[in-house]
Amino acid sequence: MKPELRIGVVDSGHSLAQRTQVVAGRRFYLQDEGLAEEPLRDDPLGHGSAVIDAISLRAPAALFCVAQVFDQRAVTSALQIAGAIDWLVEQNVRLINLSLGLRQDRSLLREACAAALERGVLLCASSPAQGAAVFPASYPGVLRVTGDARCGEHEWSWLNSEQADFAACVRGTHPGQSGASLGCGALSGHIAHYLAEHRDASNPQIIEWLRENARYRGPERRIWT
Repeated sequence: MKPELRIGVVDSGHSLAQRTQVVAGRRFYLQDEGLAEEPLRDDPLGHGSAVIDAISLRAPAALFCVAQVFDQRAVTSALQIAGAIDWLVEQNVRLINLSLGLRQDRSLLREACAAALERGVLLCASSPAQGAAVFPASYPGVLRVTGDARCGEHEWSWLNSEQADFAACVRGTHPGQSGASLGCGALSGHIAHYLAEHRDASNPQIIEWLRENARYRGPERRIWT
């Protein structure tokens, strides 16, 4: 019997309808004395729910461990994200989706990502299609993922650009949710689908599979008239 495939999601939580797919959850928030933890609350933004749907659409058998780092606003900290990553690694996830990005490099976040990668966990983090680099997407070993309007539901692109490594479908079923966040979730879904059939695949093997099976190669070239 194959062990269950656990996917970690660092985001705003999950919906009531997704509860049967979630095997573990934890909320990480800041207090005056530092990082605190408690059971999950309802998803206040709908962002995490949209990302989980993007993953499960492509990998229906995936089970989720959800780390909540957003409350009423889409604002979080390196301390919360680092704590969430450390906790997810303890839950034996194989892949962590990080549809978020911070402008500033922080050593504790860099170290949390490095520790997860050392344990063999693959990290997918969203990266904007334009503009300055964000973290954790810019850390070594983390897959930088954005959205690609060319991609259909079951397609992705290998960009290999300054902005991102891969991109995937930006369309979802949640109004108001789109862009790099959903592109990252979609690519995590493709990876989870592959892992469901190839449980022993290494991170380099997964990346090679993504490259070989990409629908598009290189950034979209738009001609303005």
